[in-house]
Amino acid sequence: MFLFLIFIKSFWLQVLSGNYYFNLAESNRIKKEYLKAHRGIIYDCNGVPLVNNLFGFSLFLVQSELPKNEEQKNEVLSKVSSITQIPVEEFLEKLQNSHPQYLQPILIRTGISYDQAILLKINNLPGVRLEMDSWRLYLQGESFSHLLGYIGKISSEEYDNLKSDYLFDDNIGKAGLEKWYEKYLRGIHGQKRIEVDALGREKKIISEQPAVAGANLILSIDSKLQQKIYEILKEKIPHGKGSVIISNPQDGSILALVDYPSYDNNLFTGGIKSSDYNKLLNDERKPLFTRSILGEYPSGSTIKPIIAAAALQEKIVSKNTTINSTGGIKVGQWFFPDWKAGGHGITNVTKAIAWSVNTYFYYVGGGYGNFKGLGLDNLVKYFKLFGLGEVTGIDLPGEHKGFIPTAQWKKETKGNNWYIGDTYHLSIGQGDLLVTPLQVNNYTSAIANGGNLYSPHLVSSIVKADGTTENISPKLIRKIPVNSENLKIVKEGMRETVIYGSARSLNSLPVLVAGKTGTAQWNKNKPNHAWFTGFAPYDQPSLAITVLVEEGGEGSSIAVPIAKEIISWWFDNNKK
Repeated sequence: MFLFLIFIKSFWLQVLSGNYYFNLAESNRIKKEYLKAHRGIIYDCNGVPLVNNLFGFSLFLVQSELPKNEEQKNEVLSKVSSITQIPVEEFLEKLQNSHPQYLQPILIRTGISYDQAILLKINNLPGVRLEMDSWRLYLQGESFSHLLGYIGKISSEEYDNLKSDYLFDDNIGKAGLEKWYEKYLRGIHGQKRIEVDALGREKKIISEQPAVAGANLILSIDSKLQQKIYEILKEKIPHGKGSVIISNPQDGSILALVDYPSYDNNLFTGGIKSSDYNKLLNDERKPLFTRSILGEYPSGSTIKPIIAAAALQEKIVSKNTTINSTGGIKVGQWFFPDWKAGGHGITNVTKAIAWSVNTYFYYVGGGYGNFKGLGLDNLVKYFKLFGLGEVTGIDLPGEHKGFIPTAQWKKETKGNNWYIGDTYHLSIGQGDLLVTPLQVNNYTSAIANGGNLYSPHLVSSIVKADGTTENISPKLIRKIPVNSENLKIVKEGMRETVIYGSARSLNSLPVLVAGKTGTAQWNKNKPNHAWFTGFAPYDQPSLAITVLVEEGGEGSSIAVPIAKEIISWWFDNNKK
């Protein structure tokens, strides 16, 4: 019986479980070593690098491997602090945000010096890890932070979702272009299979699969323009908040996208301290907020070119239709004013755009007396055709779509009916209509180019590790169904805005500019938002510019001077 049992056990080990133990032995004999891929570089349209990869030692703490005894743990942290000159408070700050049994290494600091690394290795402290690592250096300062975003160590949630493609200590795009183009930038890790002896010493390399570097991105952004705009905003509104977007109307490519104020994205790439992060979060000017694509604001009078185009297309008015502006209109007990006391007199569509005549747009938007206006349904229809109420599709994460109010929405959310006064407010860009600066820039481009609404894009080409290039083609969202003659009339009104209207200070520029100012009321206790949107040169537009200054007051007083300085600089530095 005893021999029979030995035979059965031997049969089980050798035959039934042979593959299991063979694989176990193989896994002990074969060591895997990952070869990390270099992350792709991002360049501006002129080949100027905007980021760089740095390599060196990074310091990690593993919460679950630190001594459980509080006194012993503090001794370890004090020793690490004495070697690295990193305050113990910084360690405690990051540890308190993770669970005591958390197995994921917590990044403390990148760029540990060689001498510090040697001392840490010699001391071999529990819960302290030192790894060869790479991180980003963002080269162009705060003007690019919202656009580029930043990378950071992969979180436990991200790793659980993506672990088939990532290592536990990988970097991953967290915001901006770094996040949107993560799959291109990250590359593919390589791997070596190494035979080791019983002591774990390498004997020979069995196989090796080299890493594939991430692709490089070539942007449509001009870094000099981007930086110049940030400088101008810093000078004109040092304690203010704003956004400037410049695009090419002919294809939707973005030449500059600037949000002010901004932040230093290098703070994030090595693991930002809680104190620094809280300082950014608690700043009332919201430097982390990407106003260009996330901010939703009343459009003010920048909406009027759309309404003029709709009225012309629907034959509500012609170029020669005139309305007498006497200071406003009265409906029952309600008065809807012009911004100019006494009104603007006899007004046609181009003058209405140039002087932003509210009475004209009350008539064409909502109708008055025997004059039939567009009505709410047509207003909503054309707002949507020009790209409002939907994302533009720009290659940045988190874009907001703004908001177009409707009668049904008002009934369901406010419990009230839609009144003619709501239509009048909507017709001058007030009330509940909300737009993003990017949407305003995009429909301005569509007017400038004759009706093509493109999806804006920041990346013009992707250069892969094998040298092949993937060019990003313009993406047409739709051809807006407004005929060219009607758009031409709208553009004439925007040109007259500069010749004699609310943006006439731009008339001194050496290039012909067309545009529209806007002053958007949003809170009776706070200053209005200031807008300007326009394009140049008037006859052959190569630039569409949109300026928003939060709580800036009159568009003509602050947004137009900012636009003037930018346009002047751009054309002075890009003379053919």
